[in-house]
Amino acid sequence: MAYSNSQLARKRLTGMVRKESLQILRDPSSIAIAFVLPVVMLFLFGYGVSLDAKDVRIGFVIESPDSETSNLYAAFGQSDYFDPRKFRSIQAAEQALLAHQIDGIVWLQSDFSRRLHADLGASIGVIINGVDANQARITEGYIVGAWQTWLTHYTERRGLPMAFLITLDQRIWFNPAVNSRDFLIPGLIAVIMTLIGALLTALVVAREWERGTMEALLVTPIHVYELLLGKLIPYFILGMGGMLMTVAMAIWQFGVPLRGSFLVLMVASALFMLVALAMGLLISIIAKNQFVAGQVAILITFLPAFILSGFIFDINSMPAAVQWITYIVPARYFVAILQTIFLAGNVWTVILPNAATLVLMAFVLLMLVRRKASKRLE
Repeated sequence: MAYSNSQLARKRLTGMVRKESLQILRDPSSIAIAFVLPVVMLFLFGYGVSLDAKDVRIGFVIESPDSETSNLYAAFGQSDYFDPRKFRSIQAAEQALLAHQIDGIVWLQSDFSRRLHADLGASIGVIINGVDANQARITEGYIVGAWQTWLTHYTERRGLPMAFLITLDQRIWFNPAVNSRDFLIPGLIAVIMTLIGALLTALVVAREWERGTMEALLVTPIHVYELLLGKLIPYFILGMGGMLMTVAMAIWQFGVPLRGSFLVLMVASALFMLVALAMGLLISIIAKNQFVAGQVAILITFLPAFILSGFIFDINSMPAAVQWITYIVPARYFVAILQTIFLAGNVWTVILPNAATLVLMAFVLLMLVRRKASKRLE
């Protein structure tokens, strides 16, 4: 029975996909990278990493105790964010701060209540341990918020005119609870998919060269594009399976809201998975060594995704030169899409430009893969 060229191409591609799928099943490391590694990373970051400040140890120095200072101290004590501790003098509190027994000081000086009752603009002194700059900024914001809330209740209780106090009507969109987990987990999905896609395919071609099976593939009638597709398709399916598992854990295990369309999330994830797989495959073709390919994949895909994507560190806070570098990091665009879909919804002005950039990157990388791949031994 004679087969047409298209039928032969389909049979060759099917055979290549089957071969690579069997290789995945025989190699437990691929399954571990796709499914076990995401679970470990999600639990580590979901439970072990937090940008929230809870039970901050605050030293209270009250030079002239009375009912108002007691009310203010009680307001801090009722907050989940603070663990207030009284000190008799500012010197004792400063010593405790130096010894890292407390993280900050709230100082109510002797004229606090007098100035408060005379409407002279009472103030509090605040000293914060700035070793951890991020923690210091968060703690400062919490103290200011607690102080403003207490002042608002004070004016209401005394029936003072609104001119006495300018209140801040604060609203936080998309993440009202200011829960860092809701911010971290979507970004972590991008890092996990980068690691899965790049690592899985970075070892594919290099493994063939090391085992000596590449020579056998080169003498078959299979075309280069069939060889590449046969390598990509099984790992694309495996990577998307890992992505679905991480999304399920994000929603049901960690309670991260998914306010956008699941279909849009799938399409964006598929685009990014193509980019990650193409990067890994390009590394694999060039390296021809599994150890070198794995190290290069971590260096040029995972680390930039972790540091330069906006996953944890704000890109706008980086130096201008580093900000320019982030434009060539695919995870930057996927993190923006993920955080938008999860926390804000289908905001097309964010999703479409970033998705278009991923399409362009996928096209360029796949063209580079096709150009570097050839049926030659050299």
